[in-house]
Parts: sequence; structure tokens; C-alpha cells
Amino acid sequence: MKISPLPPMNSLVAFEAAARHLSFTQAAHELHVTQGAISRQVRSLEDYLGKPLFERAHRHVKLTTMGHRYTQAIRQSLTDIASITDEVRSWQGTYQITVATTSAMASLWLLPKITAFQREHDNIELRIVAIEQLRDLARIKSDIALFYCRKPPPEMHATTLFYEEVFPVCSPSYLEKYGPFTGPEALLDFTLLSLEDADQDWMSWKQWFTQVGVNSQPPRRRLNINSYSMLVQAAMIGQGVALGWSQLVDDYLALGQLTRPVETVLRSQARFCLLEHSDVSSNRHGVRAFREWLLNTIPKEVGDLGLT
Repeated sequence: MKISPLPPMNSLVAFEAAARHLSFTQAAHELHVTQGAISRQVRSLEDYLGKPLFERAHRHVKLTTMGHRYTQAIRQSLTDIASITDEVRSWQGTYQITVATTSAMASLWLLPKITAFQREHDNIELRIVAIEQLRDLARIKSDIALFYCRKPPPEMHATTLFYEEVFPVCSPSYLEKYGPFTGPEALLDFTLLSLEDADQDWMSWKQWFTQVGVNSQPPRRRLNINSYSMLVQAAMIGQGVALGWSQLVDDYLALGQLTRPVETVLRSQARFCLLEHSDVSSNRHGVRAFREWLLNTIPKEVGDLGLT
């Protein structure tokens, strides 16, 4: 059923403010408009109703009898609207969560797990924002961030999700065509898929070779890609050998889409972290539920870094 007749809605807000203050000037100040705008809105409402709502004198206004009746009804209606609006906005603030992370972690690790979270918490709405650099986190308004980092930002509270385990991966067809490889040094004779313009925390092939004790030298061939998700895809279709982070490529290893050409694994103190702003309360129901669910999905023991 259509609700009618309804006057111009903006005029109701202007009229209520003017009636409450008995001043067009104060109503204009409250609503951040000009006095003339208030006057025009009130006049528009009076024209619509066909009745005067104010008696206008030189320096003041007062409500007519109809104006008194109308303002009481309008005020109650606007109060009810404001109340339910606040309730809805409060619900959204409680049950909406913004998660900031890299496109790689989102696509390779987080998104495959989201269905399980939504089954358990169908009243919570997730918003995932992808940013590639940890330094860009300051410009994103987020409740939780998931990032790989060696040293978390000092203003963030960090909880370890899992530690770094890095090892070479390639497609089974690539290994069959060019393998077997006698050790990690043998990989230098083949195409290495390298992450271009990577965040300084992500490990490069040069760093990996050095830390596993191989005298690093320029590889015979290298393919540079600026997206880790694309890098993994390139490895799966047989373009070369990539560095794999265990939690990000484990599913592809389990499915047989990737394999490990050598058994060498580098373990370090770098880690993937759950980051939260220290100065913002994270005890809202939705955030708390997501954090608890997330930590419960990690098979390894989770250690708090103790940053506050």
C-alpha cells in the first residue's frame, strides 16, 4: 500500500528544527544550511499543506495552532526514525567486519576457508580489502589485517597465525620434463619465477639460496611477476619454479597441482600475523567471532607476539 500523502521530506526536518528553536537562524546553524534555505523549506511545507505553520513577526516567529499540532507529530515520527536508524547502524557496526590482506593471502588462503565461517556465522557480513604493502595499511579502515611480516607495525597488536616455511614448487609436468633435481643448486639452471616489486618482508630467491647454504648466482632464466597469486598460477601451468609459502600452497600440493622438486625447506622467524589496531576496541561481537574462528582454523600452536 502506498503511503500518501507525504510532504517533501527535507522540509519536515527544516520545519522541526525551526519549531524546536523558534528561530530560523538557529535551525539553519544546526542543519548547516543558510537561514534562507530554512525559510524556503518551511514555506514549501506550508504551501503543500495549505496552512500557515508560523506566525512571522519582525524579529521572531511563533507556531500557529496547526503548527503546534504538526510539530508534535513530526517530532515523534522523526525521533522514531532516528531511533531505528541508530539501531540499524549499531547492528551493522557489530556484525560487519572489514579484513585487509594481500591479494595472495586472500585468494590462496582466506577465501577457500570463508564458506566454513559463513556457515557458522550467517549473520556476520565480511568485507575483504586487498592491499599489497603493509605500509599501506594505515590508509585502510579495517577491523583486522592479515599480513606476512618480520616486524609488525608498532601501533598494531599482532598474533601469530603461522611461521614462515618456504620451499621451491613447480608443476608435476615441469618436474617430469626437467627433473629430477639433485639439490637446490640445480634449480639455478632452470627458470625461476620471481616476485617483482615484492614487499621487503617477502623472501627473494637470492635470500632463500643464501640462507639454505647455496652460493647464489644469477639463474639461467628468470620470469618476473608482480603478483604472488599469478606466480603460483605460472608454476602450476609449467612456466618454471616458484618459492612456495607452506600455508599458501599446501592445498595445491595436496591436489597434485604443484609438487616439490627438492626437499629443502627454509624455516625462519618471519610469520603471518593477525593485526589489530591497539587503540581501537576489537571486542565487538563480529570481530571477536571472526578472530576466534580464524585462530581455530590454524592447525599449529598460535603464539601471541605480546605487542600492545
